[in-house]
Parts: sequence; C-alpha cells; structure tokens
Amino acid sequence: MNHELAAEFHRRAEQDQAARRRALEGGDGRELVRIDADNTAWLKRVVEEHGWPGITLVGEQGADEAWLLAQHADAAPGFQRRVLDLLRGAVEAGEALPCHLAYLTDRVRVAAGEPQVYGTQYTSDPNGNPRPLPVTEPDRLDARRAAAGLEPAAEYDRRVRGRE
Repeated sequence: MNHELAAEFHRRAEQDQAARRRALEGGDGRELVRIDADNTAWLKRVVEEHGWPGITLVGEQGADEAWLLAQHADAAPGFQRRVLDLLRGAVEAGEALPCHLAYLTDRVRVAAGEPQVYGTQYTSDPNGNPRPLPVTEPDRLDARRAAAGLEPAAEYDRRVRGRE
C-alpha cells in the first residue's frame, strides 16, 4: 500500500468535505470551486501514473476518498466518464466498491442529460426541497440498488430529505 498517497487522499477528502459544509452554511462557493479544481487536477495526475487508485494501492479508505474526489469533479465531465470506465474495471477486480460505481454512473448520466440508473442524484424544487432526478426503469430501481449494495430507494429518499 502507498501510505503517502493514501494520506494525501485523506487530506484532500477532508478539505473537500469541510468546504462543502462551509458552502452549505452560506460560505463563499468560490472556495469550493477552487478546491474541486485542484483536487481534479491532482486526481488526473494520480490516474495517469497509477490507473484507478484501488484498495490495494491506497487501502479501503483511500479508495473511498478517491471516489469522492472523482464524484466532485463535475467541472471535468470527460474525466469523470474516463474514471467511470476505470472504476468499472476496478469493481470487477475487487479493487473498488459497487456502490461507488453506482453513484458515479448516475453523476455522469445526469451531467449528460440522461436519466440515472440508481437514483442517487437529487436536485432542489423551487422551495429548496430535495427531489430525485429522473430514473430509467423505475420499477426495477430497488433491484439495481440492491445489486450495487445500496439501500432501497424509499430509505435513501427519507435520508436525503432528512426524515430518518
């Protein structure tokens, strides 16, 4: 395991989450944009050097944090699509979690204007309440979610809406 790389993923993920908390509390969104851009540029270099940073390379926590940075690389949709392919291979090899693939799949599809597959992505209605974005084949949603290791859609919806 590359402990130095894992530590850097951890530092960047903590910075990512702190900036998101500040933005939600009414802070300056420019900080979040700057951090996402820096993390995306750094992750691109890591991927060029190592491929997808999976569990063997950076441990379970590091692989989780690598996914988080990729998930937040919205300003680089081409990179997210590339990472999605790498992540798919990593899941097949046991180097990444299927739930990470589900979330990034939905993120990439939503960015492309397509319906999501796993129902992980939400937007806000005019009153600021979360609502799920369109899903393909909604009658099979929970089966797809279960196969990816995700909770049923109704439970997730309650959690997203803060009604747990």
